Amino acid sequence: MTTMAIDSTLGRSRCRWPARILRNRRLALGGGFAALMLLVCIATLPWTNAPGSTLYYNNQQSAQARQPPRFGDGPGYWFGTDALGRGMLGRCLIGGAISLLIGATAALISLVLGVTVGLVAGYRGGWVDGLLMRMVDILYGLPYILMVILFKIALEPPLRRIMGENAANLVVLFLAIGLVSWLTMARVVRGQVLSLRTQPFVEAARACGIRERRIFIRHLLPNLAGPIIVYATLTIPSAILQESFLSFLGVGIKAPMPTWGSLASDGLMPALNTIQSRWWMLVFPCTLLALTLLSLNFLGDGLRDLLDTRDSKLET
Repeated sequence: MTTMAIDSTLGRSRCRWPARILRNRRLALGGGFAALMLLVCIATLPWTNAPGSTLYYNNQQSAQARQPPRFGDGPGYWFGTDALGRGMLGRCLIGGAISLLIGATAALISLVLGVTVGLVAGYRGGWVDGLLMRMVDILYGLPYILMVILFKIALEPPLRRIMGENAANLVVLFLAIGLVSWLTMARVVRGQVLSLRTQPFVEAARACGIRERRIFIRHLLPNLAGPIIVYATLTIPSAILQESFLSFLGVGIKAPMPTWGSLASDGLMPALNTIQSRWWMLVFPCTLLALTLLSLNFLGDGLRDLLDTRDSKLET
């Protein structure tokens, strides 16, 4: 009877997960908007890149340059046009796909490095922990922009010869953002491992002679899944914001490939023109960027509340 009661309790707990997700407004709104933005940006890539499409290409550049939004001439003019007559709607969608790709890839690199360094430092302790954490402290003290510029100078020329200019520019930005974003993840994972390595199940695994790698994978990582997922979700908007800032400064993605940061940089001066304001060149990419960052932060906060086992509101 006791086993049947436990099984029925676990079954009811699993059934309540969809309801808890729907009740968490931040998780539902953030995840829904982020998924919608990602699907729209990816689904419209073939359409916006099609030759002759007014969303990205425009043969009448001189006549259609810097036109305000209008809805009677098709979707290509809903967000207005840029300085070369290209539709801002298509440029924003392509820029959103590239920005989301950079954010997700950089967050993945940060996740792998941070979890690996944090696991080793927290579990080994001693001089290994001291060496790895001092390395993290040194990297924390270096200027972020300087590190990105150094990465670009060191890595972009050889990668350009191998894979081309545009691909090399993307890969260098993946690495530059990912290789400086793992520091906080390493500290978070190390702190969790320090509290877990003294637990009885880890001591029992050691006494049974289980290898260290197996302890990491089978015993420590499942208990770290909640903090890792939450922090990875919060790393994506941070990486997108860093990429947008770098592209705004002209250090990130190079033209003609658009991102939300480069589009905002291109539209800054025309939008601030005191004679004739071209607000649409700045407002639309900045609005999409702000809404996406807000939704991803809502998603991270909602996952944190959902996975927090100490929350008394969650039923078990």
